[in-house]
Amino acid sequence: MPQRTTGRPSVGYLGAAVVFAIGMLGTTLPTPLYGLYREELGFSEFMVTVVFAVYAFGVIAVLLLAGNFSDQAGRRPVLFIALGFSAASAVLFLTEGGLPHLFAGRLLSGFAAGLFSGAATATVMELAPPGREARAGLAATAANMGGLGCGPLLAGLLAQYAPSPLRLPFAAALALVAVGVALTWFLPETVQHRTGRPKLHPQGLKVPPQVRGVFAPAALAAFAGFALLGLCTAVAPTFIAKTLDESNLAVSGAVVFSVFLASTVGQSLMGRVGAGAALPTGMLVLVAGLVLVGASLFVESLTLLVIGVICGGLGQGLAFRAAITAIGAAAPPEARGGTISAFFVAAYIGISLPVIGIGALTLLLELRTVGLIFTGCVAVLAAAVGLYELRIRGNTPTPSGG
Repeated sequence: MPQRTTGRPSVGYLGAAVVFAIGMLGTTLPTPLYGLYREELGFSEFMVTVVFAVYAFGVIAVLLLAGNFSDQAGRRPVLFIALGFSAASAVLFLTEGGLPHLFAGRLLSGFAAGLFSGAATATVMELAPPGREARAGLAATAANMGGLGCGPLLAGLLAQYAPSPLRLPFAAALALVAVGVALTWFLPETVQHRTGRPKLHPQGLKVPPQVRGVFAPAALAAFAGFALLGLCTAVAPTFIAKTLDESNLAVSGAVVFSVFLASTVGQSLMGRVGAGAALPTGMLVLVAGLVLVGASLFVESLTLLVIGVICGGLGQGLAFRAAITAIGAAAPPEARGGTISAFFVAAYIGISLPVIGIGALTLLLELRTVGLIFTGCVAVLAAAVGLYELRIRGNTPTPSGG
């Protein structure tokens, strides 16, 4: 049983999921604003992808250095630290200090996301009452994707229809962080045996032996799925504005929101699809989405782009929940935070390296051509993972995760 702090009322796994969503919302707020920053600061599309990649590298650095920190120090202290990084990032964006502050703000945002990924996921799952483990797993992954999707939607709406488009979204983020701090204060601590002075040290990718059988295909699935998310959050707004001539920032934010909303819906479908079939099915649906996204780039159709990202998001969400559920179930409690963090390392490598490649290629080729190359490569990877899972694990009996 989780250890519960006495002397104050506690908040359950849904409260922890809200904290998770608030933390992830702040990490994607700049997505529809990159065009405004590009006009104000005068940098290229390649620099947009570099700024985006700085965030992903911050996530990876934290996961590698402190991925199991919450296993030692406790979940609540790590959540407070993550919320502190979120607040500091928002303050840097509010100061509008040019490109250096943009880089620093994204780096701190990456630190926050890295801490949230392991600690918040474990917290939500560990606070689930008996019989609600599957719902808690859905709450954790939905909070992750839902928060990521609400960031661009909120920023796009505020930037398009409210004053101070480069300041108001981050003021709203600070207010939400305050709500997250209040909720975290009432969360019970679930780590019973905490280290007095846990040490930060490079831990690499440590995966317990009993998890390795499911980790490799799950990590590749996460790489492919998050590559699509990286395309949507770093490049899609520019394509929508420049190629499709749609300058409404709320539309751009809504398109990015749609892929994360679809991901959340896809996660909710795992119970119906079945845990054993969810990962390969999700990968093949992701392939279909990538093909549609590629087609939208080819014919320059916003409608087809929206359909493609929704289809791809459904596949990504279905496969993502199947992967993280299998890993969480296989990992021993004392290593769960670190194992989940290792999984997210693979995911965030998928969201960063391909995006940097896109940015570099835009220096030589037009954005549409680069997008077609990207969607083709990721579709091949996703198809390979899906077919492998169908062949190796499709007939293996596994408990339903609904």
